[in-house]
Amino acid sequence: MIILAWLAAASFGGPLFGKIDEVSSNDRTAYLPESADATTVQTALDDFLGSDAIPAVVVFSSDGDIDETTQQELTTALEDATDAEGILEGSSPVLVSDDGQAAQAFVPIATDGEVGEITTTLSETLRETVPSGIEVYVTGPAGFTADLIAGFAGIDGILLLVALLAVLVILVIVYRSLLLPVIVLSTSLFALCVALLVVWWLAKFEVLLLSGQTQGILFILVIGAATDYSLLLVARFREELRHTDDRWRAVGGAWRGSFEPILASGGTVIAGLLCLLLSDLKSNSTLGPVAAIGIVFAMLAALSFLPAMLGLFGRAAFWPRRPVYDADLAAHPNPLEGNGLWQLLARGIRRRPRVIWVATTVVLAVAAIGVVQLKADGVPQSDLVLGASEARDGQEVLGEHFPAGSGSPVYVLVDADRMQDAADVLLADDGVEGVSITAEDSPSGSAPVTADGITALGPPGTPAPEPTEIDGTVLLQGTLTAAADSAEAEQTVADLRAELDPLGAKVGGVTATAVDTNTASIHDRNLIIPVILVVILLILMLLLRAILAPVLLILTTVLSFGSAMGVSALVFNGIFQFPGADPAVPLFGFVFLVALGIDYNIFLMTRVREESQRFGTREGVLRGLAVTGGVITSAGLVLAATFAALSVIPILFLVQLAFIVAFGVLLDTFVVRSLLVPALSYDIGKAIWWPSKLSRSEPAGPGAEDAA
Repeated sequence: MIILAWLAAASFGGPLFGKIDEVSSNDRTAYLPESADATTVQTALDDFLGSDAIPAVVVFSSDGDIDETTQQELTTALEDATDAEGILEGSSPVLVSDDGQAAQAFVPIATDGEVGEITTTLSETLRETVPSGIEVYVTGPAGFTADLIAGFAGIDGILLLVALLAVLVILVIVYRSLLLPVIVLSTSLFALCVALLVVWWLAKFEVLLLSGQTQGILFILVIGAATDYSLLLVARFREELRHTDDRWRAVGGAWRGSFEPILASGGTVIAGLLCLLLSDLKSNSTLGPVAAIGIVFAMLAALSFLPAMLGLFGRAAFWPRRPVYDADLAAHPNPLEGNGLWQLLARGIRRRPRVIWVATTVVLAVAAIGVVQLKADGVPQSDLVLGASEARDGQEVLGEHFPAGSGSPVYVLVDADRMQDAADVLLADDGVEGVSITAEDSPSGSAPVTADGITALGPPGTPAPEPTEIDGTVLLQGTLTAAADSAEAEQTVADLRAELDPLGAKVGGVTATAVDTNTASIHDRNLIIPVILVVILLILMLLLRAILAPVLLILTTVLSFGSAMGVSALVFNGIFQFPGADPAVPLFGFVFLVALGIDYNIFLMTRVREESQRFGTREGVLRGLAVTGGVITSAGLVLAATFAALSVIPILFLVQLAFIVAFGVLLDTFVVRSLLVPALSYDIGKAIWWPSKLSRSEPAGPGAEDAA
């Protein structure tokens, strides 16, 4: 019944993989706080401009001069190309640059259509119809949006395929079995399908915001977490099968032994993710509940579907390496016997615990120094997508012949009676090339503004157009001299805001959106990281019934995170030569590395505590390490591989996150959990459980603390 219930739910969620773009959005403005100036201005744009459109800037470049004949041919080609579905009325005339080597036009693209497909079709159509010798580029906000859409296009296909194949290969190597990897992978897939079903409908009813970035993280997180939880339960099941010949009794023992660590692990991740709800930036705050839903179903699948499947197949699931019931082993199990890797490591820790934990701490601390090289203050929009980009190339050509900010103006919303004062501020700024105002009775929908007021269009004596006024406000547009996503443009916006603030004006547009996004990201990072640490610390205290152990686990995990970020900074700057990083990269890296990295310490220390209650702390540390070593290492490899799969999506943020989390998880798995935590815990002894009863008294006998 349990298996059938999961199968039925997954059959409804599976078909939604190809339909996520119906309920998702990659509009950066949609994720800003409602109080941000850019959000206020964006809300007013539809009223002033009369349409819900995103502008595309079409750039034509030529080796020779563009004469009147060529200009007319470009105009005809543009008129034919813009007479297509998804392109709104109001395209500008083809304007030739002063040097005669290039021309540009502005084309409004409907935001309720497939912006990527419409933009691509526009570009392809123009290339086929323009005169020979003319290069065509579609750039501007619509062009960069099309780049993002194309970058995220592989999430439903290649990302999922690469992640699943990576997990499958690791599972086959770990289990050396044919059936068990399929059972574990099915657990992860069913969890993802049902999570997607819930998330899709919540996004459909606008309860949650969903973006390509959030979608990719959800996929990876559910597959990685569900597989990790499954590995833990399967390891306990294999262990129980050696102690009993009854498969259902083995399932029950495995479930009881895995329930607390899986619940604590999942609860820790969920608590960390829900801390993102404190974020001002909606792209962060909406990721929290979306990813938390995924973790919930990852836990449910590992604790219900997987045990049902294991009980159904029993020892046959491990074929051809079936666990054999051993009566002597059941009576006197000793995981420290033998010469396996983890037994040898446990003996090494017994001999030199202090040398091991001090040496690993020093190495991690040195690696963490590299974090000062991390450049996480934002990147230009043109660098968000890796690889070839028509929009990026077009922006470079545009900047060579026109004001680089053409097509992505700075918008100023100001009271009508202060219009000229605001215009004077814009005109006086060296970062602004020209100023216009929205005017309904103007043929082009706008009119130039000079120091003398609104300029009349037409023959001498033509009256100046009246500006469009909505609720007592008017909308000014300033053409930036620098590219809209450049540091120079951002500085211009900052200067304008400082000068326009006394006038009560609000500044918006593409550049202002980037500025507000970075500001909100930095605020979120500084607020949420300490909150997550406190929340996870409290959970660990409840789980381990101690104070000292949780504090030390948090400190080691933070040290591991610092080391991962330090190495990542050096790799990003020196090897990949990335232009920088989004301010949200350290935050997301922290959330996943700390919340997920603490999982392995939970898996280890819950087993150590269990063994310590029987054999004493020092013996319990060694036994816990020997028993959990293989499964936790496998889990770390799976999680690192799944996050590494994010790098197949050519989005800078996801590639950086993929490296940080994959490297950090491996560091945490092979260094922190295998060496630092066990050696430190062994060196401290029973005091690690302070102030619980276990820190004051322990069982006496062979292997107990007093004997050790």
